[in-house]
Amino acid sequence: MVLIKNAIFFSGDYKQKAGRKNVLINSEGKIEKISSTDISVAEDAVVIDAEGKWLMPGFLDTHTHYDAEVIVSPGLRESARHGVTTVVLGSCSVSAIYNTPEDTSDSFTRVEAIPREIILPLLEERKTWNTPGEWKEYIGSLPLGINITSFIGHSDIRMKAMGIERALTKGEKATEAELSQMNEMLNDALDEGFLGLSTMDSPWDKMDGIRYWSHKTPSYYSSWKERRGLLKILRKRNAILQGAPNLVSRINAARYMLASTGWFRKPLKTTMIAMMDLIGDRYIFPIVRFTSWFTNVVGNGDFRMQSPPCPFTVYYDGVDSVMFEEFPSGQALRHLARELDKRNELINDASFRRNFKKEIKRKFAPKVWHKDLSRSIILEAPEKDLIGKDFYSIAEERDEHPVDTFLDLVVKYDKNIKWTTTIANDRVEKYKALYNFPYNIISFSDAGAHLNNMAFYNFPLKMIKVVQESIDRGEPIMDMEKCIWRLTKEQADWFGIDRGYLKEGKVADLVVVDPEKFENITEDVASEPIKEFGNYERLVNRNDGVVSHVMVNGQIIFEKDEFVAGYGLSKKFGSFIGKME
Repeated sequence: MVLIKNAIFFSGDYKQKAGRKNVLINSEGKIEKISSTDISVAEDAVVIDAEGKWLMPGFLDTHTHYDAEVIVSPGLRESARHGVTTVVLGSCSVSAIYNTPEDTSDSFTRVEAIPREIILPLLEERKTWNTPGEWKEYIGSLPLGINITSFIGHSDIRMKAMGIERALTKGEKATEAELSQMNEMLNDALDEGFLGLSTMDSPWDKMDGIRYWSHKTPSYYSSWKERRGLLKILRKRNAILQGAPNLVSRINAARYMLASTGWFRKPLKTTMIAMMDLIGDRYIFPIVRFTSWFTNVVGNGDFRMQSPPCPFTVYYDGVDSVMFEEFPSGQALRHLARELDKRNELINDASFRRNFKKEIKRKFAPKVWHKDLSRSIILEAPEKDLIGKDFYSIAEERDEHPVDTFLDLVVKYDKNIKWTTTIANDRVEKYKALYNFPYNIISFSDAGAHLNNMAFYNFPLKMIKVVQESIDRGEPIMDMEKCIWRLTKEQADWFGIDRGYLKEGKVADLVVVDPEKFENITEDVASEPIKEFGNYERLVNRNDGVVSHVMVNGQIIFEKDEFVAGYGLSKKFGSFIGKME
C-alpha cells in the first residue's frame, strides 16, 4: 500500500475545489481512501509526505508518434518523467499495424522525422503482427511504463487494401471490394478498443524510402467520397475521426468540420490539428475559433481542435524539416535531400533563387512557417561568429539578400548550420483565449516524432506554470482546478479513456508536483541520446525537481528525478487502455 499525505489534492474535476488531503492506494493499484484526516497504515506501507506539493491525475498526451519507439523503449521515459501517464499512438494516418515493415517504415519515418535507418531494421526484426488484435497482444507483452491507446491509421488500412503502388497513385480509386476491406479493418480495430481512425490531407506528408520517395502518404490520395463508409462506421460506433487538413490551402478543413456536424444525424466526434496563434498568419487563430464554435453550436457538431499551450518553437539542421514542404522551392530542396550535389546545383541556379525569394515573401499565401529570416537564430555553425545571429542581420553585414545568405550557408555547411525559430504562440496575452476556448484539446506534442526539430514532452507542466503565474499577478487566465481538468479529465472523457480523474475506486495514475520549483519549467531544450536507437540524439525537456512522484496503476515509477529500478526493462506498470463504449 502507498499513502500520500498532506498533499494539495486536485481530483481532475474542475467543480471540485482543491484542498489538503491524504490518499491511500491499495495493493491492487486503486485509490482506497481520500480523506482530510489522518489515515492509519501498516508499518510496511510506503508513505510519501507531500507537504507543500500538489497531487493530481496523471496527464494525457493525445497526439504522439511513439508507434516504433514503444517497441524497443516501452518505458517512454521522455513523457513519463513529466507526469504523462497515458499516450495515444497512431496519429496523422500512420499506424504500425497492417503492413510490411518496409511499407510501414516508409509511410511515417520521413514525415515524422524519425530515422529510417533505425526504424526499418527494428520493424524487420520485431514485427510479427498484422492485425490490431495481434498488435495489442504484442504490446501487452512489453514492460510498458505508462498506458497506451491508439488510433488506426487511414494510410495503414488504405495501403493494405489497395497495395502500396495503387494507394499512392493520384486518381486511383478503391474498388468496392477494397472499400469493404477497409471498413472491415476499421471495425476490427474498434472491436479491439482502438479510439477511431486518423487521417491526413496535408501534402507535406511524404513517403520515405527508395521506391516511392516524395509521394504523399496514402490517405492524401483518398477522396471524401471514398471515406464515406469509414465515417459511417465511426459515427455509428461513437468513435473518433482524427485528422489534419491541407495545411497549404486549408480549405478542406471545412470538410472535417462538416463531417462532425449533427444536422439530422448523429454528430461525429472529430479532432483536427492544430489551433495556434501563427506568427505568419495572425488571422487564422480567430477564424479557426469562430468556425469551430459555429460547427459545434450552430452545426450541432462534436468537433475539437488540438492546441499546444506554449510557444511552438522548432529547430532546424539546414533545410532538414517538414516545414519546407509548404512551398514549391522548399519541396524541391527536400526532394533532393539525399542527392546533395544535385540539391546544391539547384540552390545555385539563379531562377531557383528568384522563385525562392518570391515564395518566401508572399504575404497573403497561407503559411505555417512565417519565413521571416530575421526571426531565425543560428545556434551552431562552423563559423563561430555566426552563432546567436539571425540570417537577416548576417545578410546586412555582408550586403546580401537574406535568402542568398541563407542558401549559401546551407550549401556550405548543410546540416552543420543549426538554427531555431518560434512559429506560433509567441504572444502570452493570447493564452487566455487559447486556454479557455471550449472546443479545443490542450494536447499536441507529437512526442516520439521530429526528434531533432522540437520538444514538447512537458507541455502540461508549461501550461500549469503559465496559469499559476497569471494567478500570482492577480490576472488569472483560469483557476488551477480548471487548468488541471483541461489536461486530464476533460480529455479522458472526450476520448473515452478511463483515466484522468482521481476518486475512491479509481486506478491510481497520478503525479505529485512541487509548485516551489516551477521556475525550473522553461522553454529550453536539451539533447539526449536514445540508447535503444543506437544513441540517436533527440531534443528533450528537463525541469529538475518539479515532478516529485509519478504513479501508474498504483505503482511508483518516478521519484526524485529518477526512474525506479527495472523501469521499462523488466517490470510492467502500464497497459493498453481500450476506448470505453
